[in-house]
Parts: sequence; C-alpha cells; structure tokens
Amino acid sequence: MKFVLRFFLLSLVFFSCKTEDSNDLQLGVWRAELQLTPDEALPFIFEVTSAQSLKIFNAEEVILVNDITYSNDTIVFKTPVFDGFVEAVINKGSLKGNFIKEDLGRVVPFTAEFGNSKRFASETNTTNQNVAGNWEVVFSPNIEAETYMAKGIFKQDGVNVTGTFRTTTGDYRYLEGLIDGNTMRLSTFDGAHAFLFTAEINGDTMDGKFYSGSHWEEPFVAKRSESYELPNANDLTFLKEGYETLEFKFPDADGNMVSLSDYRFKNKAVVVQVMGTWCPNCLDESKYYSEYYNTRSSKDVEFVALAFEYAKTKEKAFENIKRLKDDIGISYPILLAQYGTSDKDEAQERLPMLNHVLSYPTTIFIDKKGNVCKIHTGFNGPATGDKYTDFKTEFTSFVDALVSN
Repeated sequence: MKFVLRFFLLSLVFFSCKTEDSNDLQLGVWRAELQLTPDEALPFIFEVTSAQSLKIFNAEEVILVNDITYSNDTIVFKTPVFDGFVEAVINKGSLKGNFIKEDLGRVVPFTAEFGNSKRFASETNTTNQNVAGNWEVVFSPNIEAETYMAKGIFKQDGVNVTGTFRTTTGDYRYLEGLIDGNTMRLSTFDGAHAFLFTAEINGDTMDGKFYSGSHWEEPFVAKRSESYELPNANDLTFLKEGYETLEFKFPDADGNMVSLSDYRFKNKAVVVQVMGTWCPNCLDESKYYSEYYNTRSSKDVEFVALAFEYAKTKEKAFENIKRLKDDIGISYPILLAQYGTSDKDEAQERLPMLNHVLSYPTTIFIDKKGNVCKIHTGFNGPATGDKYTDFKTEFTSFVDALVSN
C-alpha cells in the first residue's frame, strides 16, 4: 500500500512539473507585432485555442492555423496555403522571432505578448474625423511610373475602422484599425502579405503611407468621393489584334501536358484562371471558383488554373499547388505555367496573345467554340462587400449564358 501511495505521489509531482515547464503556447489572446521599419510596427491579434491550433483575426476574417510544431523552446506556425511562416522562441507569456518567406529571402522581426487584445493603442480614444464611405485614392502620386489608382471603402464605429482598398488588380483584403485623433492606422496579416496603412485625416482628405512587409513602402493621398469608380475590370486585359483564341500547353503534377484541345474541354465553356498560390486575391477567387465548380451538378463548364509561381524549383512549386488544392478542395486542374518568378512581363511571354498580364488573378472566359469572350482583370474579394456580391452575380450569369449558347 505504501509503495502504491509513493508511486502516486511521485507521478503527481512528475506530471505537475511537466505541465508547469511545458513550452506550449498559453491558451487565450495574444497581440503580435511585425517590425517593418525602426519606427513602424504592424500589429495583429491571434487566439490560441489549443497547443496545435490558433486563430488569426483581421476584421471579419478568421484564419484557422493548424500547422504548428514545437522544438524545445521554439514554435513554428504556418497559415493555410501560403509558404510564409513564423518561427519564435517561447518565453512564458512572450514570443520573439521572425516571420519568414524563404523563397523570397524575406525576414521580418516578430514579437508577441499574451493577454493583450488591443490591435492598436489609442492615446485619446476619441476623434472628430469620420472616414466612413468611399475615397478616391492615388498611390505613389509623385512618381509617374509607379502611380496607380485605388478606391478606399471604409466603415467606422467610434474610433474603430474596418475596410479595404480596391485597385484594378484586386483588393488589400480585410483591414482593421482605428483613428486616434487625426491619425488612422490599419493593418492585416494573412501569412502571405503583411499590410500596414497610416494616414493623417483632415476632413475629406487624407495623406498617408502604405507598407508591405519590410520590403516596400509608398505614399498615398485620398479625397472623399462617393461616386468614384475604378476602370471596368472587363476592359483592362484583351487579346491582341489577330487573335481570337487562347493557346497554351503546361504540365500538371503528373507531368501530363495539358492544353485546351484536350478532350475534357471539348464542346464546353471553359474558365481559365491565371493565378499564383502565393497571392491572397487568388486564394479568395480560388475558394469561390472551387465551391462553384464542385457544387455544379453537371460539368457543362470546365475550369483550369495556370499557376505562375516564384518558388525556386519545379518540385517546390508543385508542392505549393498541392497544398492549395488540398486545403481548399480544388478538383479542377492547376497547371504549372512558370516557376522561379512571378514577373508579369515573363508571364505575358507565356501567353503572348494577351496585351499584358496586368494582375494575378486574371480570368479568361472561353465559349464552346474556343473563342475568348471576356477577360476579367483582378478580383473583388469578400472584404469588398457589395462588389464581391456583384461579381458573383455577374460571374454566374455570364457562365450560364456561355453554357446555354
């Protein structure tokens, strides 16, 4: 009996010590920062729900992360689909390490603290500025070669702001932040891109700066304009004069060369998706296309994606493609059109009948006779609200018309 009691007490001490010394992340809310510049840090909030699961929050977006590994006092976690990852040392209620994108050679310092749920700290917690509504935005306004237009779409509740910027190539996804006095700060982090926007608000104008990770920053200016619209996404990319069809031949994961002349595309409408597994807007688009394709009772329309990957090797590129297909449940083929770079000029060389490849993603609609009927540049994702709803309505109507003709 004494032996049993002694064994029980020793076991209790052992397991108590193990729990106390465990290097698993504490359950609950954490506030993280990516140090983009010496003066600017991008914050985001995540919640650890178990030792092997956490959630990242960006406004209405919730990203579930299940790819978590531990090694001694170090944790590595990777968001779904994308190849970027966080590697950090655990020290009780804090983390210190880096956000790493190996294929691009990018490393951004990362820290996190347990128990803080405030994305941005406010010194005043008040503002007399209101950014709700639509804004006409110009990025890099003083550098003609780099200037591009955007549309800001924001909602405001007290000092809290959510919204996004739409461009001709897509949107900056779910942004969240606040206005402190006259200063607005918005951020998002999804495992691929880390975006931070700062701006001084003066009534119906704003003067700001956009940071993409630690490798890019540019100024922007904006003015309130409820009626402002970007150019029509169906007019930006088109076939060069003399072309009526799209032609390509690229490999799938099994090494089969696939082209539009293959039997599976014969006498069917075809949706061709120009994309990359590294691209957040492409992810949003792929989720919608996959759901549409998988729930269509009769496959009277076919999809095929052409992946332009910056992965350095063909093997790594196909690994990223497989991860995307598995995570989303994509059942249509994704072909490897290019690897080693996602340069748009080189992509256009692979599709020489296009005037340019302006955006990842770009969607090319082909009728049953093989003729290109429409090319849609970019993608208005769920963060754009009504624009996303309008896109889905337009997409469904147009594909139904292609199928019925």
